[in-house]
Amino acid sequence: MATTDTPAPRIEPAPDIKPSLVLLLCIFILGNLCNQGFTLVFQQIGTQLGAPEQASLITALPGIVLGIVCFIYGSLGDFVSLKRMFAVGIALLLAGSLLGFFCNFGNIWMVIVARCIQTAGGQVAGSVYLVLVARYLEGAEKVTFFGIFTAGFQLSTAIGVLAAGFLASLNWTILFLIPAVSVFFIPTILSHVPDEAYGEVHVDVPGFAIVAVALALLTIFFTYMNWWLLLGAVVFFVLFWVYIGRAKQPFITHEFFHNTRWLMSIGIFFILYFFNYSIAGTCNALGAQVYGMTSGDVSLMLLAAYIVATVMAVSSGSIDAKLGHKATIIMSIVFMICGFALAAACATAGPVAIGIAMAIVYAGIGLFYSPVVDTVVGTVAPDQSGRAIGMNDLALNVAGSIGIAIFGGMMGIANFSDLGLVPGPEYAGPFVRLFVIFCVIAVVGLVWYLFIMNKVTPAKLDVAEEYGDDNDGRI
Repeated sequence: MATTDTPAPRIEPAPDIKPSLVLLLCIFILGNLCNQGFTLVFQQIGTQLGAPEQASLITALPGIVLGIVCFIYGSLGDFVSLKRMFAVGIALLLAGSLLGFFCNFGNIWMVIVARCIQTAGGQVAGSVYLVLVARYLEGAEKVTFFGIFTAGFQLSTAIGVLAAGFLASLNWTILFLIPAVSVFFIPTILSHVPDEAYGEVHVDVPGFAIVAVALALLTIFFTYMNWWLLLGAVVFFVLFWVYIGRAKQPFITHEFFHNTRWLMSIGIFFILYFFNYSIAGTCNALGAQVYGMTSGDVSLMLLAAYIVATVMAVSSGSIDAKLGHKATIIMSIVFMICGFALAAACATAGPVAIGIAMAIVYAGIGLFYSPVVDTVVGTVAPDQSGRAIGMNDLALNVAGSIGIAIFGGMMGIANFSDLGLVPGPEYAGPFVRLFVIFCVIAVVGLVWYLFIMNKVTPAKLDVAEEYGDDNDGRI
């Protein structure tokens, strides 16, 4: 994707954007609420539709879509009309919502398609919100609205899991309609969002399409374990590498992958988000199979954990300012390790113990994001920061998608002691082993970060000088 050579002119502050900011945040919260809800109950949906083996794809494939549209919307926001971009996105959101509720016909693939369309549209609200805040607000007011956005994300995660838990016992298709409430906000938003465009922008459609197919095939491979899918993924990744070397305006260039500091730092995100989509589903399956809990009960059990994540996310800036990136990141990973270890040890100790363990895990997750994002951005030249953030979003969503494709299948196995991992009570063994796997992944993440931390966050480094300016306008 390429931008114009002339930077966008500075626009004077527009006080009337605040009504649209509030409503855009509401739409973003509703969309993320829906995403998190499906993350909790995907296994139940797959079972009801007679396709438990494919259930994880309800979360996995929309996760890939989310990573790609985050990249596209974030890049387009500086150059195209925000009003028109919002209109297209909200149309997709409503289309996906209605398709999922009325036309799924008991077919899991229709549910997956509807979720992908809904997810692609829903993200536009968050992207437009961030661009408006960055463009029109100043100083403390800008920081305040960024903080509100972060808190809204974490809060919607908590509400989404809570809502899904109770709606699943009624009719899970109602989850599709939650973002559709956004239709009532459209007139106000369209009347307050500016319609300015700052020049033509080229969207690298072939590049995004190739990488999307490659990632989708890779994710589906881990569900079906069909080696032709893996071969297809490899072919498309090779095609993508050849394409970005020959295309005039690819959304990312070979030079990005020559930046070893960027590759090392993005690796920590990929490792530590590998289990991110799987935690709620694991707890839901554990609650149902071991304790006879409903999804509503499980959502209440996890509520405290998501509140802790919200508090830690909002506080992460001040904590990082006092401790520095290295100490903050290490502390966040240690929280995850301790939480998963406690969950594995207390899998049969009762829901309260699991809830406490998950609160520790999510304290680490809430604290982790901000300092790592800043670390990733710090490994590239300033003119490449947009692409770095976009690739960061893509990496964490792809990691979670592949993880849920792998671990989601394990949740459906009544007893997989034959995997030969660790011993555990027969009725809780699968979940003990999953928590141990998550703990081991977090340990690997910690070891990786300890190995790279002095390489990716040195005291002083002129990134542009070391890696080249690469100021060619591509995003």
